[in-house]
Amino acid sequence: MPNQNLQRSEAAERSALITTHSYDVALDVRSAADPDTAGYTSSSTIAFSAAQPGASTFLDFIAAEVHSVVLNGVALAVADVVDGARIRLDNLQAENRVTVTGTALYSSSGEGMHRFFDPADGQCYLYTQYEPADARRVFANFEQPDLKARFTFSVTAPASWEVASNGARAARLPLADDATASRWDFEPTQPMSTYITSVLAGPYFKAEDHWSGTLDGGTRLDVPLALYCRASMAPSFDAAELFRLTKQGLEFFNRLFDYLYPWGKYDQAFVPEYNLGAMENPGLVTFTEDYVFTSRAADSQYQGRANTLLHEMAHMWFGDLVTMRWWDDLWLKESFADYMGTLGVDRATDWDTAWVNFANKRKAWAYVQDQLPTTHPIVADIPDLEAAKQNFDGITYAKGASVLKQLVAYVGFDAFIAGSRQYFRDHEYGNTTLEDLLGALSTASGRDLTGWARQWLQTSGISTLQAGIEPADAGDGQAVLERVTLLQEASDPVTGRQEPRPHRLRIGLYNFDAAGILVRTDSVEADLAGAAQEVGALSGKRRPALLLVNDDDLSYAKVRLDPVSEATVRASLDRISDPMARALCWSALWNSARDALSPASQYVDAVLRFAPAEPGTGVLLNILGNAGVALEQYVPAGERDALRKSFADGAARELYAAKPGSDQQLAWARTLATATRTEGSKAGLLRGLLDGSEQVPGLAVDAELRWSLWHALAARGMATEQELDAELARDTTASGRAGHATALAARPEAAVKAAAWDAAVRGTSLSNQLLSATIAGFYTASEELLDPFVEPYFECLETVWAERSIEIASRIVRGLYPGVRDLGPAGTPENHPVVARTDRWLADHPDAPRALRRIIIEQRSHLLRSLAAQAVPVSGHAVQPRLRAEL
Repeated sequence: MPNQNLQRSEAAERSALITTHSYDVALDVRSAADPDTAGYTSSSTIAFSAAQPGASTFLDFIAAEVHSVVLNGVALAVADVVDGARIRLDNLQAENRVTVTGTALYSSSGEGMHRFFDPADGQCYLYTQYEPADARRVFANFEQPDLKARFTFSVTAPASWEVASNGARAARLPLADDATASRWDFEPTQPMSTYITSVLAGPYFKAEDHWSGTLDGGTRLDVPLALYCRASMAPSFDAAELFRLTKQGLEFFNRLFDYLYPWGKYDQAFVPEYNLGAMENPGLVTFTEDYVFTSRAADSQYQGRANTLLHEMAHMWFGDLVTMRWWDDLWLKESFADYMGTLGVDRATDWDTAWVNFANKRKAWAYVQDQLPTTHPIVADIPDLEAAKQNFDGITYAKGASVLKQLVAYVGFDAFIAGSRQYFRDHEYGNTTLEDLLGALSTASGRDLTGWARQWLQTSGISTLQAGIEPADAGDGQAVLERVTLLQEASDPVTGRQEPRPHRLRIGLYNFDAAGILVRTDSVEADLAGAAQEVGALSGKRRPALLLVNDDDLSYAKVRLDPVSEATVRASLDRISDPMARALCWSALWNSARDALSPASQYVDAVLRFAPAEPGTGVLLNILGNAGVALEQYVPAGERDALRKSFADGAARELYAAKPGSDQQLAWARTLATATRTEGSKAGLLRGLLDGSEQVPGLAVDAELRWSLWHALAARGMATEQELDAELARDTTASGRAGHATALAARPEAAVKAAAWDAAVRGTSLSNQLLSATIAGFYTASEELLDPFVEPYFECLETVWAERSIEIASRIVRGLYPGVRDLGPAGTPENHPVVARTDRWLADHPDAPRALRRIIIEQRSHLLRSLAAQAVPVSGHAVQPRLRAEL
């Protein structure tokens, strides 16, 4: 439908004309369990006012059919007023009431009302997911964040089901004409945006609890709590732990924000085939059910789940209570929630490595995104909904959170929180822009943040920091720091201008102690505002073994190690005692490999040498994953086989050497399975782990690990379809079905790849989860096996984008791009055939949708980066390829 992509200008015109007051939404899903029933009845009654009586506006509704439209008591001709995804409303009065009834469609893409049939027991489950604009797939509405209203939902569903919504349940009434069904009525909500309304329905397992807190000043708050998951997952549902974390979070945020949790109850539902990690629907937060750990999970996974839980809880204030006016200011909620989620884990739970994992993983995501030619300022230019969909990225989340951490260091934590508290009071249940937040923080801190905002929020790209060191001889053979100059390179990839940003930094000096451990022996504070700044406080100090710029990770920047420090790190990284310093050094080595400043094989060597001693599971899993990427994409093809063998040997060795039952053992087992997809020397060991003939003390070869092992064997051509079917019969869960799809598509046969391609690109039966699983298996293959699909990929792009939903189209376009390629002995990155074909498509399709072009340009950039890394000689560095920034 051509008019689904709402423009920012249209939204502004509509919000200037109308004010929404209330919605009454009735949904009838009693026939959802019948797979032949494609849709359900949806009725939406909206009360709103118009600033200009006699004017016109439109509603949004993506439906199978609109049955009736009644405006102010007058039935409108459906054929006259319905145009694709919009319903025109003419001759408005000062106060208006419109009712739209139609048939909405169930979804298998995770957009709108998602319907899932549990393969374990055949049960049907429903949940909704809307951000940024899919509430219109469920009920007619004014779909934009600044038209808030109170919502009252009623849902008719099978009587045996659990049903929930944002508001508390007001009544559950049996139907007089249908003994098998009931109607659930819910209390009206506080004013909220359409995209955070929510409905959950199905035979969910439900656990209940409550939290009570007496806050400063004696105010008491009681919050009913509930948790939901599919019935077949209930035996693995650790509800007690989830309730414990929830209570810790409510205690922490209510006190921190000094504004009582405003949404009544606090339900959390863990749902299947979810497109996101979680969504902050007030009163009914939804999470991916991947957080219900049915197989052995590492402590870092539990910590990651806690971070997501507290991230969504922070949204109850940042995003739900106060919401951005339009998607340009998406960061107003996501950056704050990302920062607050980590802060909450650090201060409200038992974990003490929250900021280490943030530095190692979340900021790494931002660094990757911020070096793409499609990067954007934190405060982005979002002209339409398609652009909004693409902007849920590492810039909006992790870079924004990193910059907020820098802001806290700049203005002080107390001032930051005081400004946030005032922001809530001034704008409760309203919509804001950047200026509103800056005003509150400036008042609280006494600092004018206009310049800070321009430099950090309204420019693109990442600063690269390094120390220029001039040593001198102290006369006793020991070098001293005669002069240390901080250097900043900060090119904006979009404009090409240098945009040096203000950094408040800590510089750490590390030396070996008597036991040979690298410990911090000194540190200095420094402010860097321009391209260079001498650090006078370091002059005259002994030259340390390691000088670490941005120690404690206060600022958002890549760090280059000076030659002496890099040599120390490459020789003794495992001897750095401080976990944050160690994580930052790992990041420096990884960025050096990604940026083609050092051979990627050196990073793999460092992982093989030092990873066995890494005690932090989150860091360990991250660096092992990086090593896999380096092996398959950054190491030159001629060196790859030998290094693959060394890496697989190392993973197998550490699998047996790790403490039985430890997270480290689990990490090495997963790594060995991944490595075996492309290196077959350990295939016999994997087969033995599956059939029980080989056992590693303490290792649980459970469902998740088994499918990873099968994926590896299938990719090596060592698993038959019959064996994979037998494993699926053993594991009839949703994750088992996805694992089966991946392993089937991974088999190295031309016919298998063709069938997987057809299912993903031409077929429409795969759900979002099974589509991604099939693509993952398809792409586990040699370059030669995938070559026949390069041209079909470029030929199908426009059709896929036009005919599929944006969620599904994005998965296909991004996932099937032929981006893992070998440079070849005489090639150059920019002349690679796939790069050239990409350039030709971009040149031939200047008017293709911006969101589609963005994905293609980003995938091209990733490919160029890997080819440039392959061009790095054993010593020296390659010439950086040109990156295209145009969309």
